[in-house]
Amino acid sequence: MVGALLTVMGASMIVACFINDRTIAEARGQSVAEVVDTSPIRTAVRFNTEDGRVFLPPNGVLYPSDLQVGQLVRVEYDARNPDLVRVAGRSWTVSLLPVASSLAVVWAVLLPVYYLLRRSIRE
Repeated sequence: MVGALLTVMGASMIVACFINDRTIAEARGQSVAEVVDTSPIRTAVRFNTEDGRVFLPPNGVLYPSDLQVGQLVRVEYDARNPDLVRVAGRSWTVSLLPVASSLAVVWAVLLPVYYLLRRSIRE
């Protein structure tokens, strides 16, 4: 049951990334953003929209790997909702490796535990 739940959660994360990318593609704006903060849970960027407004999305940027504070990076954002922003050139496929590797570890642990528990119940 735990394995199935974690698998559904992982698949949901991939689907959510796909939906975010599709939303950005529907009304794409582009800009150059400055990385203002990095932490284990989010990477904050500041950028100007095409109409001159400055945005610092509260949830950070999507697909932030290898970004450093002070770095300038091209971003794409949803022009209708500039809080939804991703690093240009990156897409939902970036989420496949971390989710798949996490699920591989989950199942590598759960399957032997399940096997040992079933075996001990029979004896």
